[in-house]
Amino acid sequence: MKSGKSSKKVFICAFILALAFVPPAVARAATGAAPVVGGGPAVSAEGAAPSAEGTLQSGAPEGVAVPDGTAPENEGEAEAPEGVEEIDTLAPVDPDGDYDGEELDHITGAMGARITARLSRFGYGFFRGAPSTFAPVSNVPVGPDYVIGPGDVVRIHVWGMVEGNWSVTVDRNGNLSLPQAGVVGVGGLSFSQARDVIEGAYGQYFTNFDINVSMGELRSLTVYVTGNARRPGAYTVSSLSTLVNALLASGGPSPSGTMRAIELKRGGKTVVTFDVYDLLLKGDKTKDVRLMPGDVIFIPPVGALVGITGDVKVPAYYEIKGQARLKDLLAVAGGLTSRHFRGRLQVDRTENNQYRTTFETDLENLDVDPRKNIALQDGDLVKVYAVLVQKSTVVLSGAVANPGSYAIEEGYTRLSDVLNRSGGLLYTASTQGEITRVHVTQEGPVTERIAVDFAAALRGERNHDVSLKPNDYIQIRNVPEWDLYTTVSVGGQVRSPGTYTIKKGERLSDLIERAGGFTGEAFPGGAVFSRESVRAGQQKQIDEMIRRLEQGLYSGAAAAAGSAMTGSDAQLVQVEAEQKSRFLAKLKESRADGRVVVAIPENYALLKGSPYDMELLEGDTLFVPRRPQTINVVGAVYSPTAFVYRPGQPYTAYIRQAGDFSVNADRRRVYIVKADGSAVRGLDGKKPRVVEEGDAIVVPEKIDVKNNLRDFRDIIDIVYKVAVAAKVVLD
Repeated sequence: MKSGKSSKKVFICAFILALAFVPPAVARAATGAAPVVGGGPAVSAEGAAPSAEGTLQSGAPEGVAVPDGTAPENEGEAEAPEGVEEIDTLAPVDPDGDYDGEELDHITGAMGARITARLSRFGYGFFRGAPSTFAPVSNVPVGPDYVIGPGDVVRIHVWGMVEGNWSVTVDRNGNLSLPQAGVVGVGGLSFSQARDVIEGAYGQYFTNFDINVSMGELRSLTVYVTGNARRPGAYTVSSLSTLVNALLASGGPSPSGTMRAIELKRGGKTVVTFDVYDLLLKGDKTKDVRLMPGDVIFIPPVGALVGITGDVKVPAYYEIKGQARLKDLLAVAGGLTSRHFRGRLQVDRTENNQYRTTFETDLENLDVDPRKNIALQDGDLVKVYAVLVQKSTVVLSGAVANPGSYAIEEGYTRLSDVLNRSGGLLYTASTQGEITRVHVTQEGPVTERIAVDFAAALRGERNHDVSLKPNDYIQIRNVPEWDLYTTVSVGGQVRSPGTYTIKKGERLSDLIERAGGFTGEAFPGGAVFSRESVRAGQQKQIDEMIRRLEQGLYSGAAAAAGSAMTGSDAQLVQVEAEQKSRFLAKLKESRADGRVVVAIPENYALLKGSPYDMELLEGDTLFVPRRPQTINVVGAVYSPTAFVYRPGQPYTAYIRQAGDFSVNADRRRVYIVKADGSAVRGLDGKKPRVVEEGDAIVVPEKIDVKNNLRDFRDIIDIVYKVAVAAKVVLD
């Protein structure tokens, strides 16, 4: 195979691509148409919530993220404790919580409640999203009880007999070198004591002066978080930091760590035992002491865990201390909800790590009957049930102002009551309808249909204003074939373009008349009428064409790969495959427009009664372009472009203006795309067809049919017509 022929085919394919997708700007010339993660609230280091920062030195991972607040959150690794099996629960859950455990199955209790919930460990969400580092704190006020140590900066301003303004750092021995007053020891003193010492030092040398002492940049100190912490290690923290600040920096207790007995050790002794529940449930920070250098925060293993679910305010797993009882658990869970059922409470318990048992009691007289206030054990799961709400309701559906469920209650038991409460019938509603009612019998459910006249029911006629029963279903339909908002649109050269609502039976001529008729520049012969159902069908055909083309491309490539050929043949096959692939990619971007060919006369009144006076449907569009002044010539000519329209000229006259046919032109297959979207052959028998205004002349190229590419050529020919009709005429 010759290289010249290869170049020829490449040129043909490239030209087809350019031709099939004519730029809209060129096409318009033919018609002249107009164109949840975050931490808790940040507060100061001395406030109730942490803000101090520190530097993690142990190489532990960075912090974790949690929702706001202190509601119970389920840790990533936090599972139900050993001996506590996740089972069906009846609890609502905190909508802001983060739950990642197994979702519990539905269960149906004796009261008929059917709720799905997940339980999480209370309090762990407080430590999510906490800062993983602390930064040195400066320029913040300190209290008079702040203990000064090495590294603190003291600012001294003296005026009067002696004047000066100095910032002095406490050295490692706890001393301050005061300008003009010598060295004084302040390490270990409170800020108020140190201030008195400094003032006294200057008073030994000077009189009649005033002095102001304040703290500058504060020192850092190192503390250690050990035990069952999420990120144990050494932390450099501000000297204003407290125990809670360090816990937040370390991520708090791990799933195996306690929340109720965190120890602060100083000098080998436990100086504070901190209960996080006091902070979360009571806002009590009295034991949140300020840290000292070398402090150790030790988190022991978690204690006994008890779960509570159902109708309590904060269902969760709680860590209990000592001999906790049911009332203690209800208290930490926020108490009972207003819809709890006092007649039943269930406890699921593991006995001796061997088997599970379930026993029930109730909440009646819990405050006065000690037997009801049962002692809790590690692994217990307490279920509080809800009062069964039995509602007598009916369902109202269809053409009413407010469809939905309506309660049947005293004084509102008839059909008219429900219709009036719903806001009444819509004006599109059919007055004839039915009520569906189900009767439960020994043989099974039996469905009854009750025919009613809704208008008569609203007038109070007893034979239609029936007495309703629970679970009745009332369906009110629209008037048959009623379309409340059926709209079509008209644009271009009409006197009142826009969107119009239509009634059933209106036709294209009616739409043009309602739009005020055509303007003086209108070109009805090139009007574009589009319909959504047609567009969907066209798009389906295009998609099917693409699918067949792809199959042909792949099968042709496979056949070529399995055959022997010369180097030049192989190169040509590869080039053709690449061209086809690019063509396919471009074709996939094309979208059908749903155009329907209609012949609209200059006098639209003549359209009435003709086959083209189509009945309008929802979404139909009509566009009337300006009268064109040019004829487009595209394809295999030497100068494809637009030419001024001259009445009575055959298509060959415009071909000559375009430089005549190119050497690759298929002269026998010239066709003309008419302004209305139809297409005709260029030759009328043996005589060249006369071109009319708005037409486009298409000159295809000759394509050699080899290597089973006939289908491909035929498909390209189809795409020629679709693309040219869509782009040259529609735009």
